[in-house]
Amino acid sequence: MIPKGVEPEGVEQDNEIIERTLNGEPEAFNILVRRWERQIYALAFRMLGREEEAYDISQETFMSAYRNLSKFRGEAKFSSWLYRIALNCCHTRLRTHGVNDLSLEQQLEDRGFEPATNAEHLNEGLQRDQVAGMVKRALAGLPPEMRQVIIMKEYQGLKFHEIAEVLNIPISTVKTRVYTGLEQLKQRLSHLKSVL
Repeated sequence: MIPKGVEPEGVEQDNEIIERTLNGEPEAFNILVRRWERQIYALAFRMLGREEEAYDISQETFMSAYRNLSKFRGEAKFSSWLYRIALNCCHTRLRTHGVNDLSLEQQLEDRGFEPATNAEHLNEGLQRDQVAGMVKRALAGLPPEMRQVIIMKEYQGLKFHEIAEVLNIPISTVKTRVYTGLEQLKQRLSHLKSVL
C-alpha cells in the first residue's frame, strides 16, 4: 500500500499535468479532476451538509481551477490551491444560502434507506443516524474558521502544516482553531450520553 500523499512511480505529478494542460492539452486536466474529486466533494459535503450542494461546489471548484490554472504559480501544492478554491466556494454558498439542516427523515431518504425487518437493527440504524445528525448540527454551529479546520483535520486527514498552507495562516493558528473547535464540539455534544 502506498502511503498517503506519496505518488506511485510512473504516476504523473500534479505539476506535470498542469503543464500539459497549459501547453494545449486540456483533456489532461481530467486526470486532476479524477485524482482530487473525492476529496473536494467530501470537503464540500462536510462544510455544507447536502449531497447536491457538495456536487455543485465540486463542479464550481474544478471549473474555477481550470479557468484560473495559468494563475497557479506552484508556490503551494496544487491540492492546497484546490482546497482553497473549494473552501471559498463553500463560504460563498454559506453566505448566500446559509447552513442546511436536514431532518432525520430526509437524511434517511437521501441515503436510500429501506426499512429493516428486524426492529433491533432498525433502532440501531435510527440511533446511529440521530447521533450523526447531532454531530453534523454541532459542527455546523461552529464558526466557519473552526469548522473548516476540523473538517480538513478530522475528515480529510490533512496535517497541520497542510491546513496552514491551504488557508495561508500560521500552524499555531490552525492548532488553536482545531483544539478550540473540538472543545466547543465536545461541549455541544456533552448531552449525547443521556440520549444514548
